[in-house]
Amino acid sequence: MVQITGTDPDGDAIGRPVHWQADGPPPLILMAPEPRGRPALAPGERVLARLRRIGPGRYEGRTVKRLADTPARILGVYRAGRIVPTNRRAKAEWTVPAGADGGAVAGEIVLAEPLPSTGYGLKPARVIERLGRMGDARSVSLIAIHTHDIRTEFAPEALAEARRARGVAARGREDLRGLPLVTIDGADARDFDDAVFAEPAEDGFRLVVAIADVAHYVRPGAALDHEARTRGNSCYFPDRVVPMLPEALSNNWCSLRPGEDRGCLFAEVRIDAEGRRRGYRFGRGIMRSAARLTYEAVQDAHDAATPGALPLADLYAAFRALLHARHARGTLELDLPERQVVLDDAGRVAAVIPRPRLDSHRLIEEFMVLANICAAEELERLRQPCVYRVHAPPSDEKLAGLRDFLRGFDIVLPAGRDLRPRDLDHVLRRVAGTEHAALVNEVMLRSQSQAAYSPDNIGHFGLALPRYAHFTSPIRRYADLLVHRALIRGLDLGAGALPDDAPGHMEADAEHITATERRAALAERDAIDRYLAAFMADKVGAVFAARISGVTRFGVFVTIAESGASGLVPLASLPDDFWMHDDVAHTLSGRRTRISFRLGQEVEVRLAEASPVTGGLVFHIHQGVPRHRRRARAEVRSPGR
Repeated sequence: MVQITGTDPDGDAIGRPVHWQADGPPPLILMAPEPRGRPALAPGERVLARLRRIGPGRYEGRTVKRLADTPARILGVYRAGRIVPTNRRAKAEWTVPAGADGGAVAGEIVLAEPLPSTGYGLKPARVIERLGRMGDARSVSLIAIHTHDIRTEFAPEALAEARRARGVAARGREDLRGLPLVTIDGADARDFDDAVFAEPAEDGFRLVVAIADVAHYVRPGAALDHEARTRGNSCYFPDRVVPMLPEALSNNWCSLRPGEDRGCLFAEVRIDAEGRRRGYRFGRGIMRSAARLTYEAVQDAHDAATPGALPLADLYAAFRALLHARHARGTLELDLPERQVVLDDAGRVAAVIPRPRLDSHRLIEEFMVLANICAAEELERLRQPCVYRVHAPPSDEKLAGLRDFLRGFDIVLPAGRDLRPRDLDHVLRRVAGTEHAALVNEVMLRSQSQAAYSPDNIGHFGLALPRYAHFTSPIRRYADLLVHRALIRGLDLGAGALPDDAPGHMEADAEHITATERRAALAERDAIDRYLAAFMADKVGAVFAARISGVTRFGVFVTIAESGASGLVPLASLPDDFWMHDDVAHTLSGRRTRISFRLGQEVEVRLAEASPVTGGLVFHIHQGVPRHRRRARAEVRSPGR
């Protein structure tokens, strides 16, 4: 029995086993699309499914029987007596009988529950909550939040605990207030949970990474702790943040505001001139941020060599040393462009711009990685339980596919399981600057396992690290709070330590926060898709330069070069042919027309449909496909299946 928990980036249902009694966390089940004419599976629905293993901890499921023919709830847009579902896979609409509309007006987003059906016509539903008008500034992220069951309201007990919070006393803490620690974040950041400092020392540098002392305020077993664990992490949308902690903590007492005393846990690390660690220690302190800086301002000051009171030059010098160590150990550096959705004051998409990747971003990343490494090592030294951040090497199946793919470029990977991140990074460097770079980076990404949290350490493949734990963001990640508590317990640093029974819950905690992290990523992606669909809605019929970003048996996915918006080119829109799908070469080829589409290929596409309600975009290939004999029938055959 499988319970549907949400949808993946393509809108397909995903779920977990209802009663899982085997060792290890329950696997993720990717449900195949429902047959034509059947409504899509919805969150909360349970089905009997036939499973096929497709990778470690991952199965493909096909519905054998729905245990309830209707979902527990419907999220959609009310349209004069009917509801249009926001789930792009849901084909059927719902009818709202007289008196069951809850006062909803046309164009509003509503939550509804199914009503008993007579078996004729559309299925009936009753509106139980009105969420706002479609097109309003808040509507897009609201759909994603409700679709993925993200908690937005805090329990009164948790809010009361947060309101009672006050500043920390210096007694019993190491005083770091004389150290010019600075926070470096995005211009729109409101919570500052990490501060950094660096200075030359002996043959290298002394670094201090100070992190907000969330464990002082969020005690094990308290209402705030229950809320934080339930959420698992903060969720970030273009128009809002759904925080893990109430704002009284996340934006106040746990935020390292400039000029204000704040409690912290800190890592003091000494490195040599080549970035190798020479020693470290952890402590609990009180600090006062010297400045709230932004990535752009820091980078501009560094590039202009502007002298100032803050030791930015030392930060960059230490960063270059850490970068040297990173390259020496051979990490995987994927080159994947990111885009940022910019909203205007009315909440509409004003622009979609490339997300900058500055050295100031990388500086903070390297300082955080260093502190995270030390945290994992310290907990092992102290023999304390640890929630590791783990990243497994590619599975044998994915590795075989990657090897087959790279042979087409005369690139050979090391045989067996001796593959290291530097081997993959060498491939990326070899193709950098060529026409194949985007394709190879995309396929390389798809070959990787997903990172997760676990009390059992298997290392972090992508970072080429034998041990790694998240220590640096306890305001927005519950995993980091657990690491803080373990350090407090192991080093006897006072109140807020990990309780004695925590090791027995660690596996369940790790599984839960892995699931909430992936849920948040899906919700954030879902919101971006809807914003982009709204942005593209008035461009139907326009032609765009695009790149093929996915090849399947039912069509190809394309990503627009300018905006990053992605959508499907359905197989039915291609010329009538016998289409061959090669999942190793990532191609879709017509036997008769000899037209071939390949992952990473540049194409011109015409926007055929844009639905802000579902976030779906449909394109047709504009260039390179004959315009005659377009028919809605096409056959697909996958070699070797």
